[in-house]
Amino acid sequence: MREGEIRFAGYASVFGRVDRGGDVVRAGAFAASLREGRAVPLLWQHRPGAVIGAIETLAEDARGLRVVARVTHPTAAALVARGALTGLSFGYRVRGARGENPRELTSLDLAEVSLVAAPMQPAARVIAVENLAVAPAKAGAA
Repeated sequence: MREGEIRFAGYASVFGRVDRGGDVVRAGAFAASLREGRAVPLLWQHRPGAVIGAIETLAEDARGLRVVARVTHPTAAALVARGALTGLSFGYRVRGARGENPRELTSLDLAEVSLVAAPMQPAARVIAVENLAVAPAKAGAA
């Protein structure tokens, strides 16, 4: 573990809520993609080359797509630790959808999860943060 690393838990997607783009993700939309067991990168603002850590767990629960991840990039970790960066988002391809206004996303191919400044789904947020840095022992401390 390096100094400045943090772990967070949050939701990259929240089921049943219309996002700013007019889509609503339905429960079960990630099930097939998650069953495939592919590695999903943790990115900065959806930038393909900007991996800032690693996802430890990714699963659907009653609320949405829950993620637990470790942030190893010092700047990103500091922003998350201070509560200055709390948005989460995800990149995907649509496998199944129905309707419009809102479009219901029923099956998605999950490509990545990102820490973002302004998530498409306002409720997709970091909800807990753990600082993983181990404080160095001070000489002469009793």
